[in-house]
Amino acid sequence: MVDVMIGLRMSDDPPRPEMLPVQRLHPDAVLPVRAHAWDAGLDLVAVDTVHLEPGARGVVATGLAVAIPPGWAGLVVPRSGLARRHGITLTNSPGLIDAGYRGEVQILVINHDRAPQTISAGERVAQLVIVPVAVAEPVEVDELPDSDGRAGGGFGSTGR
Repeated sequence: MVDVMIGLRMSDDPPRPEMLPVQRLHPDAVLPVRAHAWDAGLDLVAVDTVHLEPGARGVVATGLAVAIPPGWAGLVVPRSGLARRHGITLTNSPGLIDAGYRGEVQILVINHDRAPQTISAGERVAQLVIVPVAVAEPVEVDELPDSDGRAGGGFGSTGR
């Protein structure tokens, strides 16, 4: 019997990392956790307090380093509640953590609110999602293969 999940045989799925090595670089750093067992994202927590004036950008330290396994990448994505309640989101969403990076995970934020905002130490600021990566080598060709008919239509080419 073949297990099928969303049209793929389970054997076709990329191998899943069993553990994500995490190093505390700061004594107050909080290890990433999922709020619920099946959540995609691991919550990333601020290790320092950051004050943001309206329109200002800042860097939030997590005090953590991670070892993303080869063939995988870490995407740092915003927390919707922080954006909805305080107008704070990420300036480079998603942030990308490559498998070879071993430095501190830092979160680049911006305050879109009209009022000053403060991110407090211990506050959940973003989420880390670990995803498989196809490492394809670019190959120059004289002509691209046919597509779904969109060709070079660009932004908005499929309608509203």
